[in-house]
Amino acid sequence: MLFAIAVVAKIGHIQFAEGKKWAEMGERISFDYKRVKATRGNIYSDNGSLLATSLPFYKIAFDATLPKDEIFQKGVDSLAWHLATFFKDKSQKDYKRMLIDARASGKQYIVISRRKIDYQEKKMMMKWPVFREGRLRGGAIFEKMDVRYNPFSNLSRRTVGFINENDKGAGLEYSFNQHLGGQDGYAYYQKIAGGIWKPIFDANNVKAVNGLDLQTTLDINLQDVSETALHNAMLKHDADDGLVVVMEVKTGEVKAISNLSRDGAGNFYEKLNFAAGMNFEPGSTFKLVTMMALLEDTNVELTDSIDTGSGEIMFYNRTVRDHEEGGLGTVSVQEAFEHSSNVAMAKLVDKHFGVKPDKFIAYIDKLNLSKPLGIQLVGEPYPKLKRPGEKGWSGISLPWMAYGYGFEYTPLHTLALYNAVANDGKMIRPVFVKSVMKADDEEESYETDVINSKICSGSTLEKLKLLLEGVVERGTAKNIKGTHYRIAGKTGTAQILENGRYTKKYITSFAGYFPAHAPRYSAIVLIKNPRGWYQYGSSVAAPVFKEIADNIYARDINLHEPMQQKKFVHANDALPVIKAGNQEELTMLCNELGISTHSQTEEEWVRATRSGTGVDWKKNIEGRDIVPDVKGMTFRDAIYLLEKSGLKVFYEGKGRVVQQSLDPGRRVGKGDRIFIRLG
Repeated sequence: MLFAIAVVAKIGHIQFAEGKKWAEMGERISFDYKRVKATRGNIYSDNGSLLATSLPFYKIAFDATLPKDEIFQKGVDSLAWHLATFFKDKSQKDYKRMLIDARASGKQYIVISRRKIDYQEKKMMMKWPVFREGRLRGGAIFEKMDVRYNPFSNLSRRTVGFINENDKGAGLEYSFNQHLGGQDGYAYYQKIAGGIWKPIFDANNVKAVNGLDLQTTLDINLQDVSETALHNAMLKHDADDGLVVVMEVKTGEVKAISNLSRDGAGNFYEKLNFAAGMNFEPGSTFKLVTMMALLEDTNVELTDSIDTGSGEIMFYNRTVRDHEEGGLGTVSVQEAFEHSSNVAMAKLVDKHFGVKPDKFIAYIDKLNLSKPLGIQLVGEPYPKLKRPGEKGWSGISLPWMAYGYGFEYTPLHTLALYNAVANDGKMIRPVFVKSVMKADDEEESYETDVINSKICSGSTLEKLKLLLEGVVERGTAKNIKGTHYRIAGKTGTAQILENGRYTKKYITSFAGYFPAHAPRYSAIVLIKNPRGWYQYGSSVAAPVFKEIADNIYARDINLHEPMQQKKFVHANDALPVIKAGNQEELTMLCNELGISTHSQTEEEWVRATRSGTGVDWKKNIEGRDIVPDVKGMTFRDAIYLLEKSGLKVFYEGKGRVVQQSLDPGRRVGKGDRIFIRLG
C-alpha cells in the first residue's frame, strides 16, 4: 500500500496530513509511506545446496551536514580520490566539487553513485576517510536492497523460476511466492532534489518479516548429469528444443529437470518449462495405454498373432504406416509392441473398441491423462483430448489415438504413467518441494500423494513390464540394452503438427525406468526436431536416457545387485531353492540334504510349501492344453512342461523362472506362445 503524504515543515516539529497537500508556514516537502521489501527466502536442493538466494547490495548516499568541519576538510580530498578510483565515472576533482557543494548548500541526502555495491565493497568503503567516522559522524548512508542470485547459474533455471516487480513470474519462485516473499514492511521516505527518496526514521515504520525457505527434491549432481547429456545430444542432432525429467519411483520426487531451447547463436538455454508447462502429442509412448486397455478389457494375449502386412493399412481415407520399411508381417502382439507397430495398435483398438470408443477414452481418464496432474508448479496446462461426439471426432480418431496422435498432454503425464508401472501400479503425483522451512524448523511438509492406487490388475501389470523390458532387450530400443542392469521403457516418434498439417519434423522421446528388476528411478527424454540422419526416439532420445541411467548406476551402490549366495535351508529362513519341479527329483534332493518331506499329492509335478523345518508337496497347475505354473522352476523343467502343453516358448535371462506371460490354468490355443523371464 502506498499513499502520499504532504507535510509542512515548521519550527520545532513536522505536521503530517494523510491524503492532502497543504501548507502553512515554511517550505512544502513531499513524503511517501513506501513499502520496504522483505528479504526473500532461500531455495535449496535436496542436500542443502543453494539454488536461489537473496544477496545484500547497497546504494551509497551521503549526508553532507553530519561530518564536523575538521573531519570533512581533512578527508574530502582523499575521499574524492577513493570514489573516483572505485566508480570510474567522475574525476577526483568532480567528486570533490560535488561533496563541497553539497555541504555548502546543507544537503542531507545526495546519491554518490547509482551503481549498487556488494557487502564486501561496503565494508571497504566504511574504512575510507570521512565515511569511517560512521553513519552519524561521517554521513555515509548505505541503503540495503536484495538482489536474487542463482549460485548454479542456469541449472534448472525454469524450474527454480523467477519473480518480477509486478509479482509475476514462473517456476518455484512464482508458485511459492507467498512463502518465499515474506511480509513487506513500510517506512516513511522524503523526496528531495533530483527525484531521490531519503528514508526517514519514524516510530510508525513497520518492520518487514523475512520469507521462508524451500527444500526442493532436486539433486544438483544428477541435474548436472542430465542437463549435460541433453545438451550434448541436442548439439549433436542440431535440435530445436529438448527436455529430461528424472524421478524417484517410490516417492515421486523429481531429482532432475532440464528444458533447453536454441538461442539462435548455436547455444541452448532454458526458455520455457516444456516438461510441466506444455502439451505434446505423445506418439508411441502412448502405446503402453493402448496395451493396458486391450489386456484389461478384451481377450487379447501377448502371444496372439497380428498381421501387420507390409506396414500400411487404410482407415477410411487415411493411411496408417509403420516406420519399418516393408512392415513386420505376421507377428505376436508382444513383438508388435516391441517393434512399435502403428498398424498393429490401430487394428487392435479399432477391432475391440471401434463400436465403444468411450470405453477406450475411459482408460485415459482413469490414468489421469485427461486432466492436469495438480503439481506444485503454477501454469500446468489442461490436456487436449477429443471425445466421441465432439467437434473434430471422426472414424480415424480412435485408430490414430491407439499410437499416440490426435490429443496432447504434458511430458510429466507420460512420466507419471511409466512411473506407475515401475511402482507396482501405484500412480503418484510428481513432487518438486519437500518442505517449507523457517531456519531449521519445518513449517510445512509435502508427502507423497497417490493419484491412483492401482492403474490396472496385477496380471496386466506384469505383462506391461514384460513388454517394456522387451522393447529394450529385443525391440526398437535394443541399442541401449544394458550389461549390468536392465532398462524398461518405450521409444516414441511423433510428427510435428504445424498450421493443421503434419510436417516432416519429429518429436523423439523415450520414457522408462531402471533397474527393471527393482525400479528406483523413472525418466523421460524428449527432443524436438532433430536434424540429420537420425529422426527416431531410439537413436536420438533413448541414448540420453541410457547415459543418465549409467551415471546413476555407477554412483549409487544400492542399485547394484548383491552376489548371490548358495544356500539351501536355514532353520529360521524360507526355502530359497526348493520351490517347484518334479516330485521325485525334489524328494531325492531333500533326502540328500536331510530335509523332511510330506506329500499331499501323488502328482508328478508339485510346488513346495514350508511346514516347520520340512517341506510339503502340493499339486502344481499343469496338464495337456493347459498353461502350467512354472514360476520357481528350473529352466529345464519349465521348458519341458510348457512345450508338453503345446506352447511355443521364448525366454530371456538365466536361473529360475520369475515371470510368465500367460496366466496358469487358462486353455492353450493353437500356435500360442509364452514368454518367460529367468532370474
